[in-house]
Amino acid sequence: MWFTMKYSLSIEEVVNATGIGRTKVYEAINAGLLKAKKYGRRTIIMQRDLEDFLSNLESYSAQH
Repeated sequence: MWFTMKYSLSIEEVVNATGIGRTKVYEAINAGLLKAKKYGRRTIIMQRDLEDFLSNLESYSAQH
């Protein structure tokens, strides 16, 4: 597991940890693919929800 002591991550931390752009992260949230929570004005992603999201992504397959 790459997040040892953190239970939740900010959007910026998700972007930095995954390499997925900020716009795509918000698109995944708005599409219901990535669960997010609000605390005041902050949007947070629970570590387990990010792991679920990543594990459910489509596998890459090279097509010839």
